[in-house]
Amino acid sequence: MLNLPLRWKITGLAFGIVAFSLVVIGIILIGYISDVKEEELSQRAMITAQLVAQNQTVQANIDKENASAILQPFAERTRMLNKNDYIVILNMDRERLTHPIHERLHTTFYGGDEGPAFAEHIYTSKARAGDATTVRAFVPVVNADHEQVGVVVVGNVLPSLKSLIYEGSNTAIPIIGITLLVGFWGAWMLANHIKEQTFHMEPKQLARVLVERTATFNAIHEGVIAIDDQEQITVINESAIKMLQIKNENVIGKKIRVVIPDTRLPEILYSEQPVYQKEFYVQNRAVLSNRIPIRVAGKTVGAVAVFQDKTEVDRLAEELTGVQAFVDALRVQNHEYSNKLHTIAGLIQLDQGKKALEYIFELNDEQSALSQLFTKNIHDDSIAGLLLGKVSRGKELGIKVKIDKDSLFTHYPEGITNHDLVVILGNLIDNSIDALQLSTKNNKDIFVLIQEHEGQLLICLSDNGDGIPESIQGNIFSRGYSTKANEGRGIGLFLVQSIVERVDGHIRVDSTIQKGTTISIHVPMKRESVQYEPERNR
Repeated sequence: MLNLPLRWKITGLAFGIVAFSLVVIGIILIGYISDVKEEELSQRAMITAQLVAQNQTVQANIDKENASAILQPFAERTRMLNKNDYIVILNMDRERLTHPIHERLHTTFYGGDEGPAFAEHIYTSKARAGDATTVRAFVPVVNADHEQVGVVVVGNVLPSLKSLIYEGSNTAIPIIGITLLVGFWGAWMLANHIKEQTFHMEPKQLARVLVERTATFNAIHEGVIAIDDQEQITVINESAIKMLQIKNENVIGKKIRVVIPDTRLPEILYSEQPVYQKEFYVQNRAVLSNRIPIRVAGKTVGAVAVFQDKTEVDRLAEELTGVQAFVDALRVQNHEYSNKLHTIAGLIQLDQGKKALEYIFELNDEQSALSQLFTKNIHDDSIAGLLLGKVSRGKELGIKVKIDKDSLFTHYPEGITNHDLVVILGNLIDNSIDALQLSTKNNKDIFVLIQEHEGQLLICLSDNGDGIPESIQGNIFSRGYSTKANEGRGIGLFLVQSIVERVDGHIRVDSTIQKGTTISIHVPMKRESVQYEPERNR
């Protein structure tokens, strides 16, 4: 394409569209006018033919020997009066009794389309004569005895394309001129407006700026996401895509609630207030985020979020299932072993050495069985350490945390990390411990089963607590929902559900009042690729 300025390109294109539209409209109008003219001339010919055929002079003299002398003057007067091109009266021998050209008088008519007229049919037809096209009306002549004695043929020549254009040029030329002038002016104004909107930059300059901006955004280590006032993503850099594990990188123009439901970025559109250094979960990943509204001319037209990944140091995760849990487990074990040593020391002081040995062997067998289970069946130190800590924590609180001997864990499901599994197990066991602490039952038990079965990882946790009322079972996985009044509650089971849903797993809750609760989680070892179904209107 010619290397012209953007203003001239837009002006030329718009002007060309206007000119092309005028040509198309002109062709359509000429075709319409031609059809109207044809209809008008056909009707005029038919009316004249019927008038001539019904004339008594024609009916009475068409069979006479001197018919031409009588009818020719009448036909010519009628032709001139009605502005027809020719009127031809034929007798039943198809002899021309009248004709504008005298040389054709008394000659035989061979038009090829006159046959039905001699069978008393009335009709019009088109015929080609040289360079002209004629519309002809055929009307039979019937005498007083109701016998057909001849045919009247009236013809009108259709105007040519050139004559139609010439005829309408006096009106069309000024209109076309004004239209083209206005079109050029409008195109120029549109080009100037677009030029202003693009900050007087040419396409090449715009492309360069876009490439530079994209490269700059992608070079930023922090994730950046921006949306417009319709909640559609306008900017997202590579760091954000990697950090939030967005599978489809082509998310520009899509709704932020569909691509990343929990960014909380749309909230900024409605509050119009910035939020700085806020830590929360996005795509099950702890982030530290700054969210700021985008304002143009005093109006909020979008919002932008800049965030950093803070999962590894997230305080809430640590308190739930991370380092703090292991610290608690060490503290519990230290306290438990201190009590056991005191018991052994007391038995020895009471000279009950045999009972002391039996107590030591009993503790050793119990610890050996548990250690053997973890060593053989749980092939992850973090999971084994977590379960061991929860068993010790349960003993301290008078709750038996039992690990099913059939438990087996060797591989992580696709999409599940060490941290994810610690979050799931830790929160499920902690919730059961909290529930049993509120129970008045004497025997308090928690059963944990981890098993790989038929391409799935099964995590099953049961307790014999007071159960969960059916009315609230649908809410226990909601963010912020908790039956306890403590600040910071209501996040644990929400995190569990978020992780499970992220890897296409599912959770089942079976609970009976006064009997207990069983929570079963099924996570596929291999995730199937699921195509996204577009959001439906709400």
